[in-house]
Amino acid sequence: MASWISMAEACSLLAVRPQTLYAYVSRGKLEVMTDPSDTRRSLYRAEDVANLARRKQAGRKHETLAANTLFGSEPSIPTALSTFMRQRLYYRGQDAIALARTATVEEVAQLLWASEQPVDFSCAGHAGKGRSAPGESTGRVAAFMLLGSLAATGHSTRGRMTRVLHNECQSLVGQLAEAFGAKPGTAPLHQRFAQGWKQSARVAEHLRTAMVVLMDHELTSSAFAARIAASNAASLPACLLTGLTTLAAPLHGDASGRVQALFSEVERVGEDQVIAHYLSSGLPLAGFGHHLYPDGDPRAAALLELFEPPQVIARFIRKVTELTGQQPNIDAALAAMVAHHRLPADAAFCLFATARSVGLLAHSLEQLSESQVIRPRGRYVGVMPDATADT
Repeated sequence: MASWISMAEACSLLAVRPQTLYAYVSRGKLEVMTDPSDTRRSLYRAEDVANLARRKQAGRKHETLAANTLFGSEPSIPTALSTFMRQRLYYRGQDAIALARTATVEEVAQLLWASEQPVDFSCAGHAGKGRSAPGESTGRVAAFMLLGSLAATGHSTRGRMTRVLHNECQSLVGQLAEAFGAKPGTAPLHQRFAQGWKQSARVAEHLRTAMVVLMDHELTSSAFAARIAASNAASLPACLLTGLTTLAAPLHGDASGRVQALFSEVERVGEDQVIAHYLSSGLPLAGFGHHLYPDGDPRAAALLELFEPPQVIARFIRKVTELTGQQPNIDAALAAMVAHHRLPADAAFCLFATARSVGLLAHSLEQLSESQVIRPRGRYVGVMPDATADT
């Protein structure tokens, strides 16, 4: 079997329609690439198609149960918040990249939360017990300490009206942003981050674009974690803390840290030596490629078109793309923006975590409409108990 096959061949082997094939790609089950002979067509990895075909033939006794009760290897949760279609990201049906051209974080939060009132992250009148005092240090440690304090004293979501929960959501995001370094005030959040980091209004617009495209990304591991907490009627700060501790991992929201380390290596020894080392060793290059966007991460493209990265980083990105075919993803774009504007070392994560906190809270709020606790089952593979032993 060839390494890559056409859509028609893939559909035939799987006995599915093209729409189902797109769904497999969006879920990371199939790897796809652009046909070198016709850029309007896509090719699908034959090995992935064969594996899926075998699984379909074997049958899956718990398929329906997995969709309804998360019993199985592919949990499925209904959501109206965001989705992928034709390698584009949409928030409640609106193109996230188009929104990022003009919308503020507050406006997109109102959309994701389905709030009847405009969203205000100024925290005015909503200061929580855990809020950092003026002059205290800011950053990741301060943000998680604040959220931990709020989670320890927070109220359950049960029996509380939606508008009250929305007020708490905006207070949480506002306090978290200030803990990460945004300047207190009533200005839009992107401007307050620019002020806190002593950046210009032009840079503030770049921060706004980055935050808008990062606000949600369908059912990520952090969103799933936040939903589990919400399904158990946890407080909103507890839901957010659950999601953010998952986000703060090198294979998720902190991936830009790996890219920054790679860029530092490039600046130290040169792009050619770094590329040669990684490619000759078969090591993956952090910040390139994304299984949901085989033709390139549109979030990264929207951000990178706003500025020119430092020359050595720009050359590195160009050469990696030429040699591997992998486009820079949002993690690389964030790291490049930090380098270009000389933002604080942890600025990429601060922006990512603040922006995604809006999405995590949106998932938590949406999960409240479901009455069942999310309780996946384990498939026991250990030593079988002795049924004849005394108990």
